[in-house]
Amino acid sequence: MVKRILPVLILTIAAFLPSLTFGQDPVSIKPSVVTGDVASITEGKIVLKTKDGDLDVVLSEKTEYKRVPPENPVLKAAVASSRTDIGEGDKLLVTGVFGADKKVLPARAVYLMTKSDLAQKTKAETEKWTVRGVSGKITAVNPQTNQITLEVRGLANTTTVVVTPKPEAKFLRYAPNSVKFSEAVASSISELKPGDMMRAAGDKSADGTTMAAEEVISGAFQTIAGTVKSVDVAKNEVVITNTQTKKDVTIDLGLASVLKKFPEEMANRMAQMQNRAAGGGGAVAQRAARTGDAPAGGADGGRPAGAGPGRAGFGGRGGIDEMLERFPNITAADLKAGDVIAVSSTKTQNPDRITAIKLLAGVEPFLRAAQASNGGQRGGRRAETDGGFTIPGLDGFGGP
Repeated sequence: MVKRILPVLILTIAAFLPSLTFGQDPVSIKPSVVTGDVASITEGKIVLKTKDGDLDVVLSEKTEYKRVPPENPVLKAAVASSRTDIGEGDKLLVTGVFGADKKVLPARAVYLMTKSDLAQKTKAETEKWTVRGVSGKITAVNPQTNQITLEVRGLANTTTVVVTPKPEAKFLRYAPNSVKFSEAVASSISELKPGDMMRAAGDKSADGTTMAAEEVISGAFQTIAGTVKSVDVAKNEVVITNTQTKKDVTIDLGLASVLKKFPEEMANRMAQMQNRAAGGGGAVAQRAARTGDAPAGGADGGRPAGAGPGRAGFGGRGGIDEMLERFPNITAADLKAGDVIAVSSTKTQNPDRITAIKLLAGVEPFLRAAQASNGGQRGGRRAETDGGFTIPGLDGFGGP
């Protein structure tokens, strides 16, 4: 979220750089713009953590201070501030002219976003996508009626939500091979296709079956599973043998990737519930989810998962993503040859190399359940992912 805010502020400041030279010739004096986090602050100096390392920002009586609201990061929204408002961990954007050694920046203007302001912004964003959000797979797009039909899958049932974007709705789409919300690009309803995953936030109907959307983000995603062949901790990469294609796939575990491990007992219980639902036992599985015989996050009767207040709509599972957050974090170093993992990623032109959005270890029970269901030709619905399996919390995409 912060990575989307700062570029907007930088662009607005760049447009006004000539006015920040305090009457000097803007051709001979070239102001710089630097961003970073406050590491420490004293009366006359701020140590700023930047992407290039620590930088000493020197303050003077002429330094101007402005506080910028994260929800509206433009110059005209900035208000007067002071050095005493700045604390460790705050985000700063500083303008000034570097000395010859490039190690010290005398500050002409300091633009501040406080930790507390950013935390409030993050909380508001989270609430928007959970309380007022819905997520699922697109099954139909009708540009004429301006309607998008989503399949919202719960643990034991699947429901349909019809999303109608408001006239001023904002559309974003994940860039190919990117898992970063900050790198999403402007989009429109014309780019949406059946099979895409879509997440929307807006006003839901009382029964949760329709939504008037204010913001929509979409992407083309895939889910694959396989056996770990090798792990390169230094490169933060894992090579797996794809269960479906039997071909090797290199998985890049980027900084934005979520790596978790399914607790064994919970994975077994949830896989059994999926098997019962696939074999016609959906009602039993739904009762188990409601009565607590299953882990938190099961579908709540016929209501679309994520439809009610306080339920985590992201992922369309009414709490499954919250459950996923509580799973143990892992790293590449925790994986070894022979482990079975599942990964979600954006679809790219190169199927041999992907960047993980989410990686889950401990998923063997779900793959066994899918194999038993498909092999036995049972009457239930086949899990609709690229690999023919469903793993709660895996499909979908990263949030803001």
